[in-house]
Amino acid sequence: MSKAVEFYFDVGSPAAYLAWTQLPQIARAAGAEIEYRPFLLGGVFQATGNRSPMEVPAKGQYMQDDLQRFARRYGVPFARNPHFPINTLTLMRGAIGLQMREPARMVPYVDAVYRAIWVDGKNMNDPATVAKVLQQAGFAPEQLLALASDPAVKDHLKAETQEAVARGVFGAPTFFVGQDMFWGQDRLDFVKERLQT
Repeated sequence: MSKAVEFYFDVGSPAAYLAWTQLPQIARAAGAEIEYRPFLLGGVFQATGNRSPMEVPAKGQYMQDDLQRFARRYGVPFARNPHFPINTLTLMRGAIGLQMREPARMVPYVDAVYRAIWVDGKNMNDPATVAKVLQQAGFAPEQLLALASDPAVKDHLKAETQEAVARGVFGAPTFFVGQDMFWGQDRLDFVKERLQT
């Protein structure tokens, strides 16, 4: 059986964005597959009693600085989004819907959404902005909206989020290598180490 890393993510998490930029190289180097697990971070927060670090002023400021430090270390673009927090429900339904129906298009979709939120600072709470971002990335916004509204897609995102909670997930990003769980993009070294054993 080949090695795999499961990657629980939500596009509203800046830490998950940083992990998104790094995990492919780590997996390639270890000869491992990435199993993308889109889920709804807000649902996990609600179920676990957790909340965004950005809601605690001192912690939020520290996190902003720390995210910038990691972005510099990784050599990737990153900017604080002035419209944060982003309601990611429809965006994550789009991700999981593509994973269900057109799996090859999920990564390009998430790439475009992550770039819009965490590089270009777009207001992805605004449907017109979302439509423009998706169109520029080669997606038909009306088709994606229909996909995100599909009851089967909604149910699947709900089920994935519930499964995440049942496995002990409380935030994003979260990684599983076998039964071992790692939380936070600053734990990628442990993911890498575990994949190499």
